[in-house]
Amino acid sequence: MEGKIKIAGIIKESIVDGPGIRLVIFTQGCVHNCIGCHNPETHSFSNGYYMDIDKIVKMVKRDPLLDGITLSGGEPFHQGKVCAILANEIKKMGLNIVTYTGYTFEDLMKEIDINSSWKELLYETDILIDGRFDIEKKSLLLKFRGSENQRIIDVKSSLEKNRVIIADI
Repeated sequence: MEGKIKIAGIIKESIVDGPGIRLVIFTQGCVHNCIGCHNPETHSFSNGYYMDIDKIVKMVKRDPLLDGITLSGGEPFHQGKVCAILANEIKKMGLNIVTYTGYTFEDLMKEIDINSSWKELLYETDILIDGRFDIEKKSLLLKFRGSENQRIIDVKSSLEKNRVIIADI
């Protein structure tokens, strides 16, 4: 498979970025620029470095403890095509995909008919953590998210029912 993702970095094993043990890819570039963002170094589109999708797939294959990968940011949907290609390869291994986005599920649904790369990534995603980080709603007690406005969404069920279904994790 071909393709390179522009990333800010990778965490090889995380238990705080989705269910189970996850390899986390922090994509580079974000337009949301949320006040109090946990990863402000990922905002600039000129920073970061490119990594081959094949290299990431090999990292995942070498770690039998992983339950899946998490695409974080930055904003993964800004690199929707290559993130979708990576997600598809990971799903072939029987692992799952968590994607963090500053967009809401509703925002993504409005765009998927005109932005095929967003559609591809959304359809490869198992769990979507959506919404901009809101410092006014910040809570350290929340599972896998930083502010109360963000949701943990079961993407497959939401697409089938054409409404947001909160994941039971």
